[in-house]
Amino acid sequence: MSFGKGWSFNHTSDFYTRYSEELEEQYVEDDLLLQLGFDAEIEIARHYAQRATTRSTPFDLSEKRKKRSKVQNKIAQSRMVKAIRVHELGGPEVLKWEDVEIGEPKDGEIRVKNKAIGFNFFDVYFRKGVYKASTPFTPGMEAVGVVTAVGPGLTGRKLGDIVAYAGTPMGSYAEEQILPAKEVVTVPSSIDLITAAAIMLKGMTAQYLVRRCFKVEPGHTVLVHAVGGVGSLLCQWANALGATVIGTVPTQENAAQAKDDGCHHVILYKEEDLVARVNEITSGKGVEVVYDSVGKDTFEGSLACLKIRGYMVSYGHSSGIPDPVPLSVLARKSLFLTRPKLMQYNLTRDELLEAAGELFAKVELGQLRVRVNHTYPLSQAAQAHADIESRKISGFVVLIP
Repeated sequence: MSFGKGWSFNHTSDFYTRYSEELEEQYVEDDLLLQLGFDAEIEIARHYAQRATTRSTPFDLSEKRKKRSKVQNKIAQSRMVKAIRVHELGGPEVLKWEDVEIGEPKDGEIRVKNKAIGFNFFDVYFRKGVYKASTPFTPGMEAVGVVTAVGPGLTGRKLGDIVAYAGTPMGSYAEEQILPAKEVVTVPSSIDLITAAAIMLKGMTAQYLVRRCFKVEPGHTVLVHAVGGVGSLLCQWANALGATVIGTVPTQENAAQAKDDGCHHVILYKEEDLVARVNEITSGKGVEVVYDSVGKDTFEGSLACLKIRGYMVSYGHSSGIPDPVPLSVLARKSLFLTRPKLMQYNLTRDELLEAAGELFAKVELGQLRVRVNHTYPLSQAAQAHADIESRKISGFVVLIP
């Protein structure tokens, strides 16, 4: 086992076979090193590696027992990690940086040391109580990290694997977390960890929206509201599939970015009439599909922009939940209306692997470009929340433990 900087353990050394009790102690020490992670405690690794290869006489039993006790105490201490905790709902100030205990992975689980954590606007919704979670809780539903422990009997995962997850369970705002092995995917070595953390949830959302919820094909015209995080990826992906892409943004500055993200037409929704501009662009035909994450402010206009048998895909509500829609409104043009969720499109392991695989392939081919606009230390998650809510920042944001 290698610990970097040239130090290694040889589990088949004579040291192990000559002294059975010392071997037992060594495994306890070895377990400690694994829990501490691969980028920490190099000096401890060096000390034990040197001892394992140079000692020719056994320890005095009392010395061994004392050392074993110290090692076990260090193991217990290593299970305390830092995390963001929410004890009451409210503003960014309720996000507290605290010590939490992390246990051992059970059957089917792994422990992951997070290296980069994706920030998503629904983290704000959970903090405020718009989405329900029992307090206290650790927010966050997306991260990339290194596997530091594997549950008993688990196959297909090993220490040192670089993995990512998006969705459940909640709790990624932590230095380490326990995850079901079936919920993680391997991150290709060609994709850096910050990019992977930024793109997992937003990217797999874009994947199911354009590939499964409504399958975009060449010749389609699509309307994407709020070209930013998921919207940016939606525009790039739809463009790569051969669709004509119309994007809506608030300012001229955003318009330039939307063009770079693959929009053929950009509408400044604060200055222009949405329905009139879409009719102008489509010669009155309307669009096959609208991807709307804004909600209340854009919902009625989105329905009006659809062609006959068009699809209204409402996947968010940053401006508020839309008013109820009478079926008679949909009947006017035989419209389809859906409110999808990522987790229900990745119900099986095969669906998850297919979605992540297609997402990573698009990134590797350069068909999806990810601009991480801002990074914050995880301990400053409250500041990230405050900045996103005040619109000081937008786009892809990553927290670094």
